[in-house]
Amino acid sequence: MKQLNKQEIDALNQQIQTVTGKADYFHKKDNIKEGTHDGKTIILRDRELLFFIYDGKPVPALKLLLKEPLLKTVTVDMGAVKFVAGGADVMRPGIKTADAHVKKDDLVAVVDETHKKPLAVCQALFSSEEFLNMDKGKVLKNIHRVGDAIWTFEP
Repeated sequence: MKQLNKQEIDALNQQIQTVTGKADYFHKKDNIKEGTHDGKTIILRDRELLFFIYDGKPVPALKLLLKEPLLKTVTVDMGAVKFVAGGADVMRPGIKTADAHVKKDDLVAVVDETHKKPLAVCQALFSSEEFLNMDKGKVLKNIHRVGDAIWTFEP
């Protein structure tokens, strides 16, 4: 694990802001470390995994999303839950609603319609306007889910 310095934390904060819209997520006095786990670069604060790097962008871990809603959401019906939680990409028929203004390539939290709890973090393959007007097809790429190596990480 590598301790991040103030400049590295500032750069990470800028990247986090482009993904989540939240500015200055980390403070310069935070104990922020970077390492690797299961082939992914991970970001920890005080031994808690908060973000991992995917396609050059920091992605909030699901355990963080349970505490803070940092991403736009897409709600799936209960029939899709076991598939999404199992790692499947999200298909159009399973989607009930989506936040407006989701753009292609945005990261979104996929939540179930009953409990509204995050099941997965996905990358949008289309804008919400486009995929809500579709009848079928894959619309979200699953990149992190409950039970995967990021979810089960222990420092």
